[in-house]
Amino acid sequence: MSSKYNLWSVFREGLRKNSGWQPAWANPTLKPEYDVVIVGGGGHGLATAYYLASKHGINKVAVLEKGWLGGGNTGRNTTTIRSNYIYPESSAIYDLSLRLYETLSKELNYNIMFSQRGLMTLIHSEPEMEMALRGANAMQLNKTEVEILDVDGVRKRAPLFNYSRDARFPIEGALWQARGGTARHDAVAWGYARAASRLGVDIIQNCEVKDLIVEAGIVTGVETNLGATRTNRVGAAVAGHSSVLAGMAGARLPINSYTLQAFVSEPLKPVMDTVTLSPRLGTYFSQSDKGGLVIGGGLDRIPSYGQLGNLPMQETVLGGLVEMAPVLGKVKLLRHWGGNVDVTSDSSPIIGPIGKPGFYMNCGWGTGGFKAIPAGGYVFSHLLATGEHHEISRPFDIERFTSGRLIDESAASGIAH
Repeated sequence: MSSKYNLWSVFREGLRKNSGWQPAWANPTLKPEYDVVIVGGGGHGLATAYYLASKHGINKVAVLEKGWLGGGNTGRNTTTIRSNYIYPESSAIYDLSLRLYETLSKELNYNIMFSQRGLMTLIHSEPEMEMALRGANAMQLNKTEVEILDVDGVRKRAPLFNYSRDARFPIEGALWQARGGTARHDAVAWGYARAASRLGVDIIQNCEVKDLIVEAGIVTGVETNLGATRTNRVGAAVAGHSSVLAGMAGARLPINSYTLQAFVSEPLKPVMDTVTLSPRLGTYFSQSDKGGLVIGGGLDRIPSYGQLGNLPMQETVLGGLVEMAPVLGKVKLLRHWGGNVDVTSDSSPIIGPIGKPGFYMNCGWGTGGFKAIPAGGYVFSHLLATGEHHEISRPFDIERFTSGRLIDESAASGIAH
C-alpha cells in the first residue's frame, strides 16, 4: 500500500511539475545582520552551520554559496572515507570524522549511504612492507584499527587483481582498515543542509562574496552580489579558493591550488566490494552502488584554478588501474572531471584565525576534504562559537608554520583522497 502511494505521489508530482514537493531547505533572502557568516556552501561550511546550531545554540547563521550547494569539491570527489594516518594529530581529527560518519545518517535523519566496505593500501615490495609495518604500528599506537594482510588476504578481498610474480609491481600484501569506506557525497551535503535549515540557519545560494567589510582593523561583515551583511565572525571554507578569501583579510596562506581528476566507468556487475589504492601505481578505485568504477589518483602538479585536468595524469591513473587489474582494461569510461583543491606544504589542513581579527578559515585539506567533513565542521563550529580552538583543531593553527611544528602527512598518507 505504501509503495503504491509513493508511486502515485511521484506520478502526480510529475503532472503538476513538482509543485507539491516540500523543499528540503528554505530559500531565504540575505538579512542585514547575523551572529556568524560562513562563506562556502560545501560539506565543511554546511557541517559548521549545523553544529553551530545543534551543539552551540547559535542559529542566527548564514551560509553563503556562490553557486549551488555541494557544487564544488563536495560534489566532485571520489567519496572515500578513512582515518589511517601516522601522526597523532591527524589520527585524532580523521578518526573523529569517521566516528561522526558512523552515526551521521541517524543524527541527520537522512541516509548518507555510508558503506564501511574497508580500504586496502597495496604493498608491492619488501621495503614497502617494512614501511607499512612501521606505519601500522604507529596507527595502532594512535588507536586506529588497522592490520597487515598477506597476499592471500588481499586475494580474498579482491580476486580480480593481477597476482602474477612477473607483474611490474607484484602484490606483496596490503594495509587494511576495515572501518574505512565510502558515502554518497551529495547526500552528505543535502543532509547537513536540511538539518541546518530546520534549526534556523539561512542557506543562501548564488551569493558570491566580493569583499570583507573591515572597520578599525576588524572584520565586521561581507559584501556580496546580493548586498552587504554584518556579523561578529566570518568563517570561510572555500577549498581551492582559500588564498583568494585570505587575501581579502590581508593574509597570505602557505597553500597552492591544484586540479585533482576523477573518473567513472560504465556500470558493471559487482567486481569490487572494497576501496583499494596503490601509492606505487598512483591509482585508487572502488565500485559505486550503481555499478560504476570510481577512479582517482594524485594531483596534477601544476598550480591551477582549473577543473579540466591533463592527459599525462589521466594516463598515469588509468594505466595504473589496468596494471592493478588487467581484466578491467576494456571497461569504458562514462566521464571524467576535476576538482580544485588547496594543498599546504605539509599536506595537513589549516584551521584557525587568519589575518584580521574576526576572520577564520577551515582550509588546506587538499585531496582529503570529503572524509573530514564532519570533524572539520565540528571543530570549526567550536572555534567560531567560542573564539578558542577545540583541542583537536589546535595543532592545525597556521602558527605551526612559524613554530616549525608541522604535521607532515605528505609521505605518510599515500595517495590522499
